[in-house]
Amino acid sequence: MKVHVCQDSAEAGRAAAASAAQYLREVIRTQGAARIIAATGTSQFSFLANLVTEPAIPWSSVTMFHLDEYVGLPVDHPASFRRYLRERLINKVHPGASILIDGETSPADECGRLGTLIAAAPVDIAFVGIGENGHLAFNDPPADFETEQPYIVVDLDDTCRRQQLGEGWFASLDAVPRRAISMSIRQIMRARVIVCTVPGARKAPAVRACLEEEVSPLRPASILRRHPHVELYLDRESAALRTLPNGDEEATP
Repeated sequence: MKVHVCQDSAEAGRAAAASAAQYLREVIRTQGAARIIAATGTSQFSFLANLVTEPAIPWSSVTMFHLDEYVGLPVDHPASFRRYLRERLINKVHPGASILIDGETSPADECGRLGTLIAAAPVDIAFVGIGENGHLAFNDPPADFETEQPYIVVDLDDTCRRQQLGEGWFASLDAVPRRAISMSIRQIMRARVIVCTVPGARKAPAVRACLEEEVSPLRPASILRRHPHVELYLDRESAALRTLPNGDEEATP
């Protein structure tokens, strides 16, 4: 894992987008197409805003999957991740294909449909974040590190649901759904490259725990340390609780 500590969230987003764009261009140049996984949430605002302005990405050659979606939430709800991706990514760059999670249909059937589609070919790059409880996608602790299913139905813990409320997506905690469809840990780890963007002071405890404590389902994003090619972009606030770096850190002025 290579850790990049940037001055602020804006710089972290720019740096992560530049790295992701460079890799995407190279993949498409060498193999003619790319398959990506896109994340949502406030941690991805700056990253996606910069990614869609990166030049010379042949988006028509990109197939996009996304990480997770609430069960039962209408697509026009402000918190819908389908809506989020359409507004911040799809409608701006028009990928060749966008495989979105339909949380309004049978969760089991939708997991099966998505699993078949994503298993058809390798994923080149995954864009992810880390939750306040250390979750990766909606794999809250204790996460399932063993399932081979690409997509699973998960119960959202109270910390996760409070994070969604605190970020302004819902009017009350009772309004936050209790279940979601999430890409599994093993499916995320199958991506050839992972770009993880985690700004903000609220994420500092989870960042420290996932980088410095034992790799464990109790700290789901700690599994990223076992991936051969992860680029982690922090800002000064999210990196604030870390101890001295272990030689893997790059500082961006």
